[in-house]
Amino acid sequence: MNASASNYEKVTKNISVSVRPFYLEEQSAPDEDRFVWAYRVNIENRGVETVQLLNRHWRITDKFGRLQEVRGPGVVGEQPILRPGESFEYTSGCPLGAPSGIMTGSYQMTTPAGERFDIEIPAFSLDSPHETAN
Repeated sequence: MNASASNYEKVTKNISVSVRPFYLEEQSAPDEDRFVWAYRVNIENRGVETVQLLNRHWRITDKFGRLQEVRGPGVVGEQPILRPGESFEYTSGCPLGAPSGIMTGSYQMTTPAGERFDIEIPAFSLDSPHETAN
């Protein structure tokens, strides 16, 4: 894992989302245009109301501008409920056909009363040691 990985954070409606990406050299095959990252996400409820994560929406763009969108229920098979002060952390991964890219997105949350709202996932860069300056 890349020890110099950055941490990215965004707060929407008192819900903090922080992301730390890691380049996975052992799963990547640069000579086959396969570059793989893991990212650790921490979602923290800093508000006073319980919320539940319902859905995710990712926008993944590689250095050539190719966009992948990923939508679906929950994260890593879960739809976590976060009471005030609680957090949920998970790790997932992303393969790209380029040595760098950027990810951003949102989570759809709901309150016990059924109010749905989106929280932003901070944009974070996927940089591999195979990236060239050109």
